[in-house]
Amino acid sequence: MRYNFFMNNRFISLDRSTDFQSVSRSSCGKVVASKVFEGGDSRSADYPVKLREFLADNSLSFDDIDAFVVGQGPGSFVGIRAALAFVQGLALVKGKKVYGMASTAAMTKDGVKRAIIGDARRSRFWVALYDGSKMVKDLALYSKEELTDIVDSSYEIVTPDASRIKALLEEIFTGREVISEKPNAARLAEVAIERPQDLKEEPLPIYLSPAVRPPE
Repeated sequence: MRYNFFMNNRFISLDRSTDFQSVSRSSCGKVVASKVFEGGDSRSADYPVKLREFLADNSLSFDDIDAFVVGQGPGSFVGIRAALAFVQGLALVKGKKVYGMASTAAMTKDGVKRAIIGDARRSRFWVALYDGSKMVKDLALYSKEELTDIVDSSYEIVTPDASRIKALLEEIFTGREVISEKPNAARLAEVAIERPQDLKEEPLPIYLSPAVRPPE
């Protein structure tokens, strides 16, 4: 049922898990337009305005959209929660569908095995393993010492948190390239079309960062 739905309807995908906020629209199983809002903040309140402008630029309104797919994180809890709350409010009023998918899916690559690694703070890392668009190991937290046991040499190493942990990952995975990449709504849409069985109904933010104690 979901496969037929995404092959025959129009949907918007969006990701606000990082400051690399993005949106795409898809129709009949293809991504037909996308946009990245660089230089913003995952917590900014102007995203709904930008989204409305994106639809207007594509001669659409929210009434023309059949469903929404939202990146669930991990990442900025505020940005993810705001994105979900916004589309869930629209869906409630307009009778649309809302689905979620891990934002890590938006950093995958067809035909390539990738380990997506992020900063979970307090010397912990979240990791998800993919073979193409298929998640082969679900998101979980690991220590620095455990990473090389989890991520073997067959995986590309990708992180959306390069400013904080790229140098450390290069030290941990000596001699291996660490790719800096952010989730992209267009790729999120492609994975949703390819693997609709992975979409979550009534999605919630994926929040894996341990609480950080405020300074005394």
